[in-house]
Amino acid sequence: YARRIKVDKWGIADLAACAAPIGLGLGRLANFVNGELWGRAAPDVPWAMVFPGGGPEPRHPSQLYQAALEGLLLLIVLHVLWRIPSIRTRPGILTGVFWVGCGLARIVGEFFREPDAFMGFIGGGATMGQLLSLPMILFGIYSIWRAKLIAPSA
Repeated sequence: YARRIKVDKWGIADLAACAAPIGLGLGRLANFVNGELWGRAAPDVPWAMVFPGGGPEPRHPSQLYQAALEGLLLLIVLHVLWRIPSIRTRPGILTGVFWVGCGLARIVGEFFREPDAFMGFIGGGATMGQLLSLPMILFGIYSIWRAKLIAPSA
């Protein structure tokens, strides 16, 4: 699309990255409403909840944690950065911040989420979600590095 309308693909990616946290946050809220992807057992946490299909023990509402991190917090960070002209004029920085932020938020959120039953924990107590977040972070770092090497756009 960017090639067809003759605009920088990284500029389009920055626009998409700035809007994506809204969809991520709403998706996590939908997971909460549907009782999907519930958290690990947390009997001593006052806001823990019993989820249908999650057994009788109260669990972390990990979907809400992830909605706050991947949705709200990432949206705020990207909005604040977008308002800085020196960042806005280097296409790719916002895309990179999105991928790094999304990966980090997912790694943190996975500490509270019950691992998939068919996979459990992978080596070292990590979950598959945490391992799959590493390439996102690496791509984000590459995007930021690449954007800093090029001259700012007008």
